[in-house]
Amino acid sequence: MSAVLRDFAEAAGLGPKRRAVVVLDGAGWHTARDLVVPEGVHLAKLPAYSPELQPAERLWPIINEGVANRTFRALAELMKVIESRCDHMENNRDQVRALTKYHWWPTEHLCEG
Repeated sequence: MSAVLRDFAEAAGLGPKRRAVVVLDGAGWHTARDLVVPEGVHLAKLPAYSPELQPAERLWPIINEGVANRTFRALAELMKVIESRCDHMENNRDQVRALTKYHWWPTEHLCEG
């Protein structure tokens, strides 16, 4: 987790003059005894059993629609389907806003390889 936060901070240009809040749920892999949080990153942990506070959870059905009850012969085949679902979300921002209640939606691609 420390490495992920470090890479995120570097990619986003975070530091003393640019900050970001990273919202975490209670997943076990979001905690570590020796977690190093880079400067400019602030962690906010959601309360337990509060999916309504995690709007992105409502996006899983859009992704799952393309992969549920299917088998894939190769990881590349699975990734192609997931990328098409991400493109679907990118091209249907109103649907995403309605599902998540987001008042914004990023202009950059949702899923980048």
